[in-house]
Amino acid sequence: MKYLVMVQGSQADYEAMKGGASETSPAWSEQDMQAMYAFMSALNDDLAESGELVDAQGLVEPARTRHVSLGTDGKPVITDGPYGETKELLAGYWVLECASLERVTEIAARVLECPQPAGAPVYPVVIRPIDEGTGDV
Repeated sequence: MKYLVMVQGSQADYEAMKGGASETSPAWSEQDMQAMYAFMSALNDDLAESGELVDAQGLVEPARTRHVSLGTDGKPVITDGPYGETKELLAGYWVLECASLERVTEIAARVLECPQPAGAPVYPVVIRPIDEGTGDV
């Protein structure tokens, strides 16, 4: 079964990774960033070696995102980020092919071990099974 494993973040978190502290997130040092990148690289290498990694990507900061919604007139309404009404957004993901929900849960728990500065927010890792059905009833 394939699973989408997601990590979240806020614009403040992205700013902190660039060295700008906020009341919700301490500034990250170059060493903090290197530790995170090394951890993620090792995790991705392990998942590739086990054959479970289908894809993994980090996403750009919320300030560079765009929402497209439907207006009351039926026409698209385009809003550029960041979005004050949304605290956390998808920050990165893995698409994994795992033998069981238990195995993908073990991997999600490992993601939570990623090093970060003391006081940085810790978000849950979200697991969503990917529906590979044909749509036939």
